[in-house]
Amino acid sequence: MTGRADEVRDGVSLTNLDQPLFDGADATKRDLVDYLDEVRDPLIGQLRDRPLSVIRVLRGQPPFMQKNVPRYTPAWVSTVTLWAEASRREVSYALCNDRRTLLWFGNQRAVEYHPTLVTAQRRDRATHLVLDLDPPAPDTFPLVVGAAQLVRQVLAEAGLSGVVKTSGAKGVHIFVPVDPEAPIEDVAAATRALAARAERLDPALATTAFIREDRGGRVFVDSTRSGGATVVSAYSPRLRPGVPVSFPVPWEELDRVTPADFTLRTVPRLLDGHDPWTERMPQPQRLPADLVAEGHTIPIARVQAMHEGKRRARARRAAEAD
Repeated sequence: MTGRADEVRDGVSLTNLDQPLFDGADATKRDLVDYLDEVRDPLIGQLRDRPLSVIRVLRGQPPFMQKNVPRYTPAWVSTVTLWAEASRREVSYALCNDRRTLLWFGNQRAVEYHPTLVTAQRRDRATHLVLDLDPPAPDTFPLVVGAAQLVRQVLAEAGLSGVVKTSGAKGVHIFVPVDPEAPIEDVAAATRALAARAERLDPALATTAFIREDRGGRVFVDSTRSGGATVVSAYSPRLRPGVPVSFPVPWEELDRVTPADFTLRTVPRLLDGHDPWTERMPQPQRLPADLVAEGHTIPIARVQAMHEGKRRARARRAAEAD
């Protein structure tokens, strides 16, 4: 895309910087680019060598997720080609490995950054096990904190440790770095087992029910972020009012924050040259055999929900026919 440059940084022409970013952002495109540039070192540290999807917002259009790089992508943007099972085609993903690429994405109005849990070099191995905790309503973050502590307890009981960050939306993400030789299916199985164990600790608070209507006001412990899945990066802005940012929080402070505390405007000052996500991340850990074995007995939530949805649809049609 071409346009008259307002500014050039690292060889990247930046255009229309004073345009509003999106409705409710209370920020301009310049604010986004400045933020990305200020936090580039810790953010690129999370994105490096990982196939990247971004959520862009163009003026006058609804937001959209971009996986395949556009035809006008500069030649200096590193890419990797992967087979996308959902769309049954090869997709060329960007690798955001340097400042120039990050600035280019900012100029494309890419607000959110969603890297995969695998690297371009080891596509058959996940680097982290991730549990995504989703509250039943936007104003119920204290419930998420309680559910996160359940997950922390089951991790400790399994001899594992992880770190937590706000999702930048309404929940939290818990990351556990795993043995790089662990088969990707075993990492997914261990994730399911941990979610089930957290649910058993307090079934009135936490649920693994994938179908929303079955959750009954409880926190959803989502175990489906595995394999080639993406998770919004630490330090990524989110496309929500005020432009919140996914931000790491010490376990002991989780009950003293809200996701709205961390925004495009507050995070650079909070970081102050540090990278708390990397600094707090434990070393990769071997998954306990009993955890993996338990997980292999638990159906994959998405698949189970699909079958259950079809069963319920058949039951409704039968009831309507009677």
